[in-house]
Amino acid sequence: MSDSEDSDISGMENEEILSGSNAKQHAQQLKLLQEKDPEFYQYLKETEKELLDFEDDGEDTDVDGGTYLDEDVESDLLAEGKKKPHVKPITTSMVDSWCRDVKSRGSLRAVRSLLRAFRAACHYGDDDGDADQSSEKLGIISSSVFNKVMVFVLNEMDGILRTLLKAPEAGGKKETIMELTTTKQWKTYGGLMRVYLGNAYHILNQMTDEQMISFTIKRVKASAAFLAAFPSLLRKYIKVIIHTWGTGRGPLTVVSFLFIRDLCVRLGSDCLETCLRGVYKAYVMNCKLSKSVSISKLQQIQFLGNCVTEICGVDPPAVYRLAFLFIKQLATLLRGVLSEKGLKVVNEKKKGKKDKESKSTKKQMEKAYQKVYDWQYIFCLELWTSVICTYGSDTDFRPLAYPLSQIIQGVAGLVPTVRYFPLRLRCIRMLNRIASATGTFIPVSSLLLDMLEMKELRSPPTGGVGKAVNLLSIKQVDKNTVKTRSFQEGCIHAVIEELAEHLSHWSRSVSFFELSFIPLIRLRSFCKIIKADRFRKEIKDLIRQVEANCDFTNSKRVGIGFSPNDPAVEEFLRAEKENGESHLSEFVKSLRERTQLMHNSLVEKSVIVGAESSVSGKKVSEYDEEIEEEGEAAFSSSWLPEKKKSQVLEKKKKNKKRTIEEREDDVEPEEEDDIVEDLVLSSDEEDEVDGEEELLSDEGGESKSQSASKDGAKKQNNSSRKKRKSKPRRKKKAKVSV
Repeated sequence: MSDSEDSDISGMENEEILSGSNAKQHAQQLKLLQEKDPEFYQYLKETEKELLDFEDDGEDTDVDGGTYLDEDVESDLLAEGKKKPHVKPITTSMVDSWCRDVKSRGSLRAVRSLLRAFRAACHYGDDDGDADQSSEKLGIISSSVFNKVMVFVLNEMDGILRTLLKAPEAGGKKETIMELTTTKQWKTYGGLMRVYLGNAYHILNQMTDEQMISFTIKRVKASAAFLAAFPSLLRKYIKVIIHTWGTGRGPLTVVSFLFIRDLCVRLGSDCLETCLRGVYKAYVMNCKLSKSVSISKLQQIQFLGNCVTEICGVDPPAVYRLAFLFIKQLATLLRGVLSEKGLKVVNEKKKGKKDKESKSTKKQMEKAYQKVYDWQYIFCLELWTSVICTYGSDTDFRPLAYPLSQIIQGVAGLVPTVRYFPLRLRCIRMLNRIASATGTFIPVSSLLLDMLEMKELRSPPTGGVGKAVNLLSIKQVDKNTVKTRSFQEGCIHAVIEELAEHLSHWSRSVSFFELSFIPLIRLRSFCKIIKADRFRKEIKDLIRQVEANCDFTNSKRVGIGFSPNDPAVEEFLRAEKENGESHLSEFVKSLRERTQLMHNSLVEKSVIVGAESSVSGKKVSEYDEEIEEEGEAAFSSSWLPEKKKSQVLEKKKKNKKRTIEEREDDVEPEEEDDIVEDLVLSSDEEDEVDGEEELLSDEGGESKSQSASKDGAKKQNNSSRKKRKSKPRRKKKAKVSV
């Protein structure tokens, strides 16, 4: 943490700090005071001379003889203005003694020393250009020290600070934390919680190992409720956790989501709105795909959608407003495309354009369609469909079903061509899910039966058998695929399944005979036109099941005495509705099994179903109790953050020099001059490298050696330039330089 943040602690604990400070610290304070305010120092010297007379008592020790770094975390402020503070290395024995003192007798000085060590560990590898940083005071000398500090602090510090603050042993709501901030304990020790959470946030931005990040997030989640007292730090945490949720894989994604959900539950609607906006944006960014999508990517998107759906269930009244705004954005985009389509068609008819001009108009319209026929748009529709299906019985989300179904119907009928049949089938599946979850009738049969009347599905295929097409992983097909037998077969099977699914929702309705009348007529007409026996047989099976269900419902409604709009209609076939039994329901189950077998056969053998895919395919709530990671396993490697800029810059410089030498060796003699001159660094680049290395160098000897190597390189470059100036330039070189 920065010195400004740690100063909050020192301001809260002035009496305790002064009582425990030694003579050396007092001397540093007076020296700093003399530099900053010499007039006040002179005044003290004249009036309070006894304050300036003291003796150095030596190193600070505890009752049992244990040595501590400083009594307060904020003692580093005393070194402000000092150019080269002393670096005190942290050893394993020191960490062990602090841990023993904390566990055995709850030593406050040991807690502060551990926090200082934790801060040094979290800032290890940071740019050391600023000499006033307090992280220079301590040094992590080995990976074992780093691991011990990180594991103990992350495991134990939440309980230790809760004891000091007299907070609940676990959890806590926003109201509880805000009441706690007014107590004396918070004014004394509240800054320690900020130090702990702030440094944990810093190390989350530095680590690259997913296991370490997962363990850190999991342990910090125990203190997530205290972020209500630090709004700026809360915003930073939300940002970094959403990033790990959207970009991580496997357990890291689950742990990150559990942290986000815990924040939403404990901190209320304000935090919920911020988190929902962030996760929705991350979900949309993950849905940015090409024309086709892999099975593993579909599983990941499904998992992320399940996460967003679960967040929406935390507080439905608060989420409704945001959900309405997001659905309205989708509707506005669709309306713009529809209006653009209508204007172009009207202008084309008025002007009577020729065929060439009409083709250009079609291309422009296709570009407009891509705003809607995009994976991001489609997956957003599926996300809100999932939300409404999950909370369809809730009065807060139920009103959103109507506008969303209207948008999906508009997307399905936007481009009524065979090439976009996969996308239309996805829209029809969404409509069937909404109808089943909310119990409302949606006219899906017309969209399906219109597909059967397309000539590409009625006439025999002319493109051969072709490859099997997975309609779940594409949104459109090319013209050659449309003519194949495999595509025709897949579309007809999907139409039959979705139509049977739609009719089965109302197979126990008193008005099933009227609902199925027109679909039966059009299905019989299709059976007369289609020439393939296998398709005719499947259509006849569907007709037979629908007719049998009609006979069953008609026989049951012969003896009823209420009208269709009577509330008593809900009692019609109640036993069958509760059991879910009907002629069509059994038929739909068999169709689903066949579709699942076909889908499994299309999955590539190269797809590995491992931890990532298994996590992505299930609900998040199933893993709330399963994820258990031990700190010793997470921080057991020899990992340490790398020094950032100085080492990387030096490595780049060596690689660049090596490539120049290799290319010089491989060049033919007559071309050597031209290529070497092109690769010579300019003076501006050399000056920039010199400035960065001087700023980032840790030791004077290292910087001197680097500057000496630079001087040698400059002399060598200057001599090579002089030699080239003495040689006559060839015409080819002069032409290139001009």
